[in-house]
Amino acid sequence: MSNELQKPVIGFTCGDLNGIGLELIIKSLQDSRILDICIPVVFASNKSINFYRKSMPDINFSYNSCKELTRLNTKQANVFNCWEEEVAITPGQLNEIGGKYALISLQQATQALKDGHIHAMVTSPIHKKNIYGDNFKYSGHTPFLKSFFEVKDVVMLLTAENLRVGLVTEHVPLAQVAQYITKENIISKLRIIHASLQKDFGITKPKIAVLGLNPHAGDEGLVGNEEETIIKPAIKEAKNSMLVFGPYSADAFFARAQYEKFDAVLAMYHDQGLIPFKSLAIGESLNYTAGLPVIRTSPDHGTAFDIAGKNIADHASYLASVYEAVDIYRRRMGYMEARQNPLKKMSARMFANAVDERIDNL
Repeated sequence: MSNELQKPVIGFTCGDLNGIGLELIIKSLQDSRILDICIPVVFASNKSINFYRKSMPDINFSYNSCKELTRLNTKQANVFNCWEEEVAITPGQLNEIGGKYALISLQQATQALKDGHIHAMVTSPIHKKNIYGDNFKYSGHTPFLKSFFEVKDVVMLLTAENLRVGLVTEHVPLAQVAQYITKENIISKLRIIHASLQKDFGITKPKIAVLGLNPHAGDEGLVGNEEETIIKPAIKEAKNSMLVFGPYSADAFFARAQYEKFDAVLAMYHDQGLIPFKSLAIGESLNYTAGLPVIRTSPDHGTAFDIAGKNIADHASYLASVYEAVDIYRRRMGYMEARQNPLKKMSARMFANAVDERIDNL
């Protein structure tokens, strides 16, 4: 197989048209060196790309316009035209247009991912309320992808150079969090994280820490009993097949850098995990959806309407999302290759030995 065909095809959604998504895409893909590791496909339109390209005169970004995913330019960024009509783009404004075309881009990119036309997808930021409607009744990308690919469960996993944090609950009101903290949910999340660490991150025997729900991890039942009745039993069962430890008091766990001893941390709710993650993460961090049959990454920030269209958005996290998508693709391929039918491998080895033996006996 040629080197060009070995490069994964990475799809990019445009996000909210009035946010910083397309600006980040252009900044990330303008460096020709990105073409050495992947074949980019942006799901948007020529006109939307050109609109933002004009606001960045210092960036030389060229692309190939295409209407068929089977005819991509392997030596240039590709723009797959999801729509042809003129669209009024108004950077920084929250309106129906931004959400409408963000959804069109997401739907077409996700379908392309499902059909195998692209190998991984990097999603640009959406405004959750703006995209929500009859055709998108989800609180964000993660539940949408879970539904689209019809999987039982997934994990929102924030990852950086020194830290990985997964969540039991994602965008759930704090008053409702406790009802989702069940033994079954915790074990499900742990299994997904464990499998992802092995398959997607190349860690053979991952160690996972579990945080408690209550202050001081419940203080043995004095400050809530979820640790005693739910979390500890879940950890005990998970230990039958995984290296799982806890529950830990969240404040002391992060303050004392205990996370450095583990390959991932499972937090009970959004802010418990993401506030320390975004405070302690070294290098550029990103969001990865673990548990899907496909690969999806995204930057760890939102639409940033306040700076949209001003050519000042930092694309570091976005670029990290691209690199991680490519790396996960490569690790998955290596993982699958290493676990091909061992009987077939043994047969081939035995055949080779038999041939060698016959040659020696000649």
